[in-house]
Parts: sequence; C-alpha cells; structure tokens
Amino acid sequence: MAASMVRSCRYVSCILLRRPGLYLTLRSNFHCSSSAHSGLLFSLNKRGVLKDSFPENAAQDRLPKLLQSGAQTVYCGFDPTADSLHVGNLLALIGLLHFRSAGHHVLAVLGGATAQIGDPSGKTHERERMSADAVEANTRSIQESIQRIFTNHELLFHDSSRKLGTVTVLNNLSWYKDWGVVAFLSEAGRHFRMGTMLSRHSVQSRLRSADGMSLTEFTYQVFQAYDFHHLNQIYGCKIQLGGTDQLGNLMSGHDYIHKVSGEEVYGLTIPLVTSSVGDKLGKTAGNAVWLNRDKTSPFELYQFFLRQPDSSIEGYLKLFTFLPLAEVESLMEQQRADPSKRLAHKRLAAEVTKLVHGKDGLESAKRCTNALYNSSVQALEEMSDEELQELFREAPFHELLLEPGTTVIDACRKANAIPEGPRGYQMVSNGAVWINHSRTDKPEQVLIPKLHILSNGLTLLRVGKRNFYIIKWLSL
Repeated sequence: MAASMVRSCRYVSCILLRRPGLYLTLRSNFHCSSSAHSGLLFSLNKRGVLKDSFPENAAQDRLPKLLQSGAQTVYCGFDPTADSLHVGNLLALIGLLHFRSAGHHVLAVLGGATAQIGDPSGKTHERERMSADAVEANTRSIQESIQRIFTNHELLFHDSSRKLGTVTVLNNLSWYKDWGVVAFLSEAGRHFRMGTMLSRHSVQSRLRSADGMSLTEFTYQVFQAYDFHHLNQIYGCKIQLGGTDQLGNLMSGHDYIHKVSGEEVYGLTIPLVTSSVGDKLGKTAGNAVWLNRDKTSPFELYQFFLRQPDSSIEGYLKLFTFLPLAEVESLMEQQRADPSKRLAHKRLAAEVTKLVHGKDGLESAKRCTNALYNSSVQALEEMSDEELQELFREAPFHELLLEPGTTVIDACRKANAIPEGPRGYQMVSNGAVWINHSRTDKPEQVLIPKLHILSNGLTLLRVGKRNFYIIKWLSL
C-alpha cells in the first residue's frame, strides 16, 4: 500500500507555521469533556502535540464529536521557502500522521503561491523575493521528503490492524495560477476587514519595526484564509493544523469561511520546537536541523536528538515518537535508574531517524556513530563513500591512484594533509598523524592493505585532533 500511496499523492501546495495572538488552552478544556477522554484529541493533548484551538468551544464538545462521527479531513501547510523542511516542521507532519493513523484523511499543502508572498509571522523583516523557478524546485524536493516520511510511517510504525486515512500532497499554486488580481480581490477581499487584519500579532509587531510591512506581506493572511476555504469546498476539510505562531492566520481562515459559507471549521495549533536556550528551531534562526539527507545526514539528525539535555527527553519522546505513553514512562524509569546508559536518548534518536530516513538511514547513523565515537575500524569498512563524506562533511575527499610502494608520507602529501618539506615529515614522525583510528609515526612505511587501506578502498586520515581527510584509492 505504501507504493500505491506514493503514486497517489498529488501535487498542489500551501503555508508554513508561525506566531500567536489569542491562546485557548486545550489541556483544561479537554478535561471538561468526558467524551474526549478516550478520543484522539485527548491523546494528542496528553502527549503535548496539541497546544491551542480556535474557536474556544471547539476544545469542548463539537470538535471531539465531529471526529468521532466519522473520517474527517485535516490539513497543514508548508511554504517551500527552502529546499527542505526542518525539525520544527516535523512536529506538524507528526500531527498529520496521528490523524491519519486514527482513520482521518490528511492534506499536506505546499505553498507554491504563498511562498512568493512571504509569511510575516515571526519575522523581523521581509524575506527576499523568491523566483518562481526556485519555489518550484523547492516544492518538488519537499514533496519527495513528505512522501518519504509518510511511507516510512506506514511501513515501520503503523498498526496494520487499523485502517489508515488517505494522504494527499497539494500545491496551492494550482488554484491561484488562473486568478487575476481584480477577480481575486473582488471575490475574496470584500470579506476581510482592515481593523481585524491590522490587529493580528504578526502585523502589529512588524508595523512597530523600523522596516514596517509591505502590502505583499500584509495580504498573506488573505491567501492563507482562502486556502482553507478552497480546501473546505473541494475536500470537505474542516480542520487546520499550524504552529502556535499561526493562530492569527487560522483565525482569519475560520472567519472567512464562516462569512462565505457559514460552515463551522476549526484550527488546532502545535507547539513550536525550541532549542535548549529557547530559540526557535527554524531555518530563519540559523540553527536548522533539516529533513533532507543532503542538508542534514541521518548521523547528524541522530546525534541532534541524542545530545538533547536530560530535561527535554521525556517531552520529546512524547512529541516526536509514536511510543505508547506507558512505554515512555518505562523508558524514563530505566533512564533514572542508570542515567549513564542513556537508554531514553538512544531510543528517541533511533525513532526519529527511522521515521525521517527509514531503516537504512538509522543503520547508517549507527555505523557513523560507531566509526567516529567508538573508533570502530569495522564500521569504517562498512561505510559507503556517501556516508564517509556525510560523517566528515567538512573533510576534503581525494581520489588517488594507488601506486606500488606508496608510503604514509606520500599519502599525507598527496592529500595535502601536511606541509611540504621537513616540517611535514616531522609531524608524521612525532605521531601527529592517525590512519583509520591508529596512530602512525613511520613516514616511510609502505601502505598495508587492511591496515592503512580498508577493504572498501578507503583511508581515513587525521592530522591533530580535528583535521580529517578521506582518501579513495583507485587501483592501477
């Protein structure tokens, strides 16, 4: 079914996740509703995946009853302002995956149109204008990433005894490309009030800034609201997911649909993922951990979660994994009994890496971890060229001809790892060079297969503590 799912995913796109204005807390409201205690919303709230809702009564009776009445359609939008999503977006995808696992239909909407407008939420200045070609390339890349994650979830995490809902990937450019400016404003613009638009937090914060806000950014909330209306009309979508910084845009969509069709729709927000110092983990913050392998390798993703502080682990296990809460609690008890084993950290890192990159990605991350931190020669031998370059991303990669009689000093000089002349020779003699995790101090020693040259034809050269060089030997 996974293969057919990927084939059936259709192009069409939308929005990203940004900043709050009014907060209506789910935790207390869901506790008021006895019917919700065994439902999806209560479960997601208990895991911390859901934070706020709009309108207020949605958190009480009507939305839980709607979800219990049959399969509903839920959407979340992602603007392709880069060629990859990041960890901050992953939680939104996990929210969609939870709904899909419960039998509901999900729409991942890529903003081929709205990325060219630019969401001002959470931004201190207007983002640079993107060309249509760049947006289109980013959209293709992100669509592939989303499909990969949904496929991994279906194959590796989903309980096959439960019926999955459908997943559809859309690009909102498909419903804007034939609109003229006058026609769009005539139909949609008349339903928006300037006072309400100006009151949004994203607008207020920008109007007070030195750069102000452009008309283009100001209209973003109109486009996001119309996206929700379009999806409601075409797909019967009544629920939108977004980051807490998107609450104002969610409210605009609710208000627009209520005015145009009188349909009752709902907005649910998920928490923004922050670093240990409280910074938002987004690409704008400059500390993004990406979901595409060419930007953040499986090893780097694995290490990111492995290195999270102890205080974050239990919360992240609930947010980023699909482990039952009882299993999370058991893991934390084991962790508290013997913190040095870091069992909870390792499980968190493994679960997230497997979701994003599949079983092969997780095995790659473990090989790289053993090669780097456990000085495992076997792990080095099992690594592909791609994995070595991912592991030592900044390390120069050389393809060199292996000539008979090639020595340690020859290899170091051909890789430009040491200075020419006596100084470089002395560095090797003094033991400053390591080959495949073993120190060498004999410059004239001829390279020995399986010692200096691994069975995969690679040599990992280290000079000093941090200067790595990768050599791929080519036979004569």
